[in-house]
Amino acid sequence: MSEDLVAEIEALEEKLAEAKQSITARFIGQDRVVDLTLSALLCGGHGLLIGLPGLGKTRLVETLSTVMGLDGNRVQFTPDLMPADILGSEVLETGADGSRAFKFIEGPIFCQLLMADEINRASPRTQSALLQAMQERQVTVAGETRPLAAPFHVLATQNPIEQEGTYPLPEAQLDRFIVQIDVPYPTRKTEKDILLATTGTEDAVSHQVFDGAGLIAAQQLLRRMPVGDTVVEMILDLVRAFRPGDPAASARVRETVAWGPGPRAAQALMLTVRARALLQGRLAPNPEDVLDMARPVLVHRMALTFSARARGDDLGALIDEVAAGMTRAEAAA
Repeated sequence: MSEDLVAEIEALEEKLAEAKQSITARFIGQDRVVDLTLSALLCGGHGLLIGLPGLGKTRLVETLSTVMGLDGNRVQFTPDLMPADILGSEVLETGADGSRAFKFIEGPIFCQLLMADEINRASPRTQSALLQAMQERQVTVAGETRPLAAPFHVLATQNPIEQEGTYPLPEAQLDRFIVQIDVPYPTRKTEKDILLATTGTEDAVSHQVFDGAGLIAAQQLLRRMPVGDTVVEMILDLVRAFRPGDPAASARVRETVAWGPGPRAAQALMLTVRARALLQGRLAPNPEDVLDMARPVLVHRMALTFSARARGDDLGALIDEVAAGMTRAEAAA
């Protein structure tokens, strides 16, 4: 690794530490959630935040928008939301001279950070409006393709309990989220800190650390970080271990998993392990990074068989089990 690359990585690590400190001033005690959300942005991807109402998901996204210097919009997804409400539409406009022409009115998706609140409450037709934007960073309206801002990220939220009047996200859309970020209840100590910080006369204020161009530069630098052969092989082993038809899959996986992760999961792991190393102040990822990122990268890219669902099996627990088995096998070797 060249000295210039080392210097660039170390400078970015300092900047990320400042950004994280600014975020946690308002989003208290959830370091894991902050790290995963920052990882999604550093990798140039999108994040799916899953947690009960009142756990600070909206506050986190708003704070991220400020700290990362991104132009953000929020859309509350509801059953009556239409694709045009997100993408925009053409309207017939009459000029002062009486001439008439169509004018395109941009929707909220024309921003750098889109918060899709309760994304599973919108109909499949509306959810599909995000597919092209999330994958290609452009949208097609009235036969014309329009590019989105750079960088462009979607942070979507979802309530895991309330499922009445919701529509499950299509598998193709789930696969476009680089990580699934589970937002748990805070610990007792964290909840006490939240109470003291948010029920007084003043609220903590975050400050801008990055801007759009700075984030793009960070994303490009992340892709230049070296990844050792051991980490690459471990990523491949882990992803292929969850494909029921693969010879590497165990009998437990074959009877539990209906379909496993595709190549996009391996790509996501390759990027997120670098992001984790950056956030921890290291120059390159190690096998521990692969194991730590396995659940958030893989859990939404797989499905249980009918019998596994009937037994109450949990995909997250299965991922942890397989990852732990790989760790023991590596230690024995």
